[in-house]
Amino acid sequence: MSKDIKFKLTTDTIVNAWGITLFRIEATVDIKERGVERGVKKGERGGYVESTHLSNGDARVSGNAWVSGNAWVSGNAWVSGNAWVSGNARVFGDARVFGDARVSGDSWVYGDARVSGDSWVYGDARVYGDARVFGDARVSGDSWVYGDARVSLKKAYTKGNFLSASDSTITPIIIDQSKEYNFDSGKDYKNLLVTGDYKIEDIDPVTPTEKNTINVGGTEYEVTDELTKALENLKEV
Repeated sequence: MSKDIKFKLTTDTIVNAWGITLFRIEATVDIKERGVERGVKKGERGGYVESTHLSNGDARVSGNAWVSGNAWVSGNAWVSGNAWVSGNARVFGDARVFGDARVSGDSWVYGDARVSGDSWVYGDARVYGDARVFGDARVSGDSWVYGDARVSLKKAYTKGNFLSASDSTITPIIIDQSKEYNFDSGKDYKNLLVTGDYKIEDIDPVTPTEKNTINVGGTEYEVTDELTKALENLKEV
């Protein structure tokens, strides 16, 4: 058995919707804590996997990664690094979850999708195709990310939906949040749909500044550049 494999298959099995038998795993060694996630003790049972190894011989779950709850990993999908797949999440096809990524809730990651970095996919989210979710991205609620989409940084999400598609090469799209003065960068905006060959980026919100005004005859006027120049040309009398 590969030294990188820290689990074994148990006799507790389920059969998924495609008729594939999946085995609940059990930790064979202690797995250290990963940031906010607790560690796993030797003998603790986790979620389900199709096998210990992929068809190419690589470990299906490796490093300090773990699959817990009723989550399962099948096909040629693998989980590595410090990644965590939990809840009722599904990772299958040729999908990869690695780094410090989290996939949880009822979310699905499949196809050739990649979820990495400190990103989280949760709720009823779907990430598939050649999609990439990375950095500090959050994909949640009923969000769907697919095609050649690239999602990074929490603040890339804006209120409402971002929906676009293109057959062109990846194009930078700037989500202008400078006017979103009440934008909460810690909030995960839901129900987003991101498609096509797009890379989503963000710019930092700009805090509004107080306007310089002048009171003339009881009425407030904004001091513009034009007014400032005009006042400079006034002569004392």
